[in-house]
Amino acid sequence: MIWNRKTRYTPYEQWPATKLPQLVAQARQSKWRMQHHIQPTSGLLNDPNGFSYFDGQWHLFYQVFPFGPVHGLKSWQHVTSKNLVDWHDEGLAIRPDTPYDSHGAYTGTALPIDDQLFIMYTGNVRTADWQRESYQLGAWMDTDNHIKKLSRPLIAHAPAGYTSSFRDPDLIRTDHGYYALIGAQTTTEIGAILVYFSKDLTTWTCQGELNVPANARGYMIECPNLVWIDQQPVLLFCPQGLSQTTTPYQNIYPNMYLVADQLDLAQAQFTEPHALTQLDDGFDVYATQAINAPDGRALAVSWIGLPEISYPTDRENWAHCLSLVKELTLKDGHLYQNPVAAVDDLRTTAHDLVFEQQRATVAALNGSFELLLTVPADKTVTVNIADQQESGQLQVTVDANHGQVMIDRRHTGNSFAEDYGQTRQVELTAHKTIKIRLIIDVSVFECYIDNGYSVMTGRFFLNATPSRLNVQGDTTAVTGKVWEWRQSEHTGVDNNETKIK
Repeated sequence: MIWNRKTRYTPYEQWPATKLPQLVAQARQSKWRMQHHIQPTSGLLNDPNGFSYFDGQWHLFYQVFPFGPVHGLKSWQHVTSKNLVDWHDEGLAIRPDTPYDSHGAYTGTALPIDDQLFIMYTGNVRTADWQRESYQLGAWMDTDNHIKKLSRPLIAHAPAGYTSSFRDPDLIRTDHGYYALIGAQTTTEIGAILVYFSKDLTTWTCQGELNVPANARGYMIECPNLVWIDQQPVLLFCPQGLSQTTTPYQNIYPNMYLVADQLDLAQAQFTEPHALTQLDDGFDVYATQAINAPDGRALAVSWIGLPEISYPTDRENWAHCLSLVKELTLKDGHLYQNPVAAVDDLRTTAHDLVFEQQRATVAALNGSFELLLTVPADKTVTVNIADQQESGQLQVTVDANHGQVMIDRRHTGNSFAEDYGQTRQVELTAHKTIKIRLIIDVSVFECYIDNGYSVMTGRFFLNATPSRLNVQGDTTAVTGKVWEWRQSEHTGVDNNETKIK
């Protein structure tokens, strides 16, 4: 397939009827299909959208282009869950079928209001001469998952002084009305977050620009997202073009967070914003969406993928996945991330690490498993994740002497994104015990370090299913346990064909 403007933006109904079933069948045969991470049945998945709790269950949407591993004509796919672990595919929910989203339904959020779910998202439009127009749009979803779009945009254009790169509204409910944070770019190409207010979800007025520190803006801010943790505001966002002198990062684009003491939305003002910090220290996290659950917990889910990067699954006509749902907490101003408690229910058979000659091996694993490892001060060990033939491996080195954790995907057998480096490293306190929780799901890893103080997430592509784990090095007093994970109870996420309504 030659991907150009015409093929990327061909209306879905103009594709041959046989095309989508062929793509779904091809993706199903991939050795890199995951068991527990949300992934597209075909084509490309990107930003998580509309994460919410409504009508007794969790709702999550994600952007998808079903017809290829490229950024084309985007829709929202809809999945639901009772436990944040097992998901049911509800099919395509928002399609690019109006004059205001003709070239894609882009990122947005959702709020339960009475017996409906209100959705606010960006409609992408291209003019005849391919100039971008961005509209902030609204829709209502009922308890039968039927969605009705509003006939006119909520916000028809960016205010004066800002370009048409104006997208990704984050809805916030307060006692006196509703706010929306919207990613933006000034006409001088500086990233910004605009704050809008509405009393009725219909008429919106711009309150001004959020006082994000000048060195944290880059040239465009995408996916702004606000949650409260222990009454402190935490802003997650993606400042494209962020200077490396502000915060060193290796990925093509960063996903960052900022904690402040207080936030006055009416004045668009943070009080005492803290230092800008990278949300994930791995390879592939972007466009994270977080919400405050009904019980107050801050929950987040990330796109495990990056713009403008090719992945090995592209040649199989599918790409990317979402992270496990994570719970966010604050301690001493630092954001901790851990899988939600229901992830523990995936554990089945347990294997204690038994070391012989400074090495322990667990074999015959089924591709999805979890390692808990404790490395005492001044010890260094390397964890190798390999297929049965050990033809390639993902390496995780835990150095409690120097206080470092490094993940190396140079030797997996299928390299990609080499321009951005094949290793990632986290710096911790030297001469202290380090604990890691390493989750492997076929072609994705999530590594939680020191109870979630740092997280390293990424994709890796072995030549066969990961089935062997070994730990070697100075293993004196090192302890660990491996859990196999049960089979997925996802329904439709990878078992049914994409339903195009």
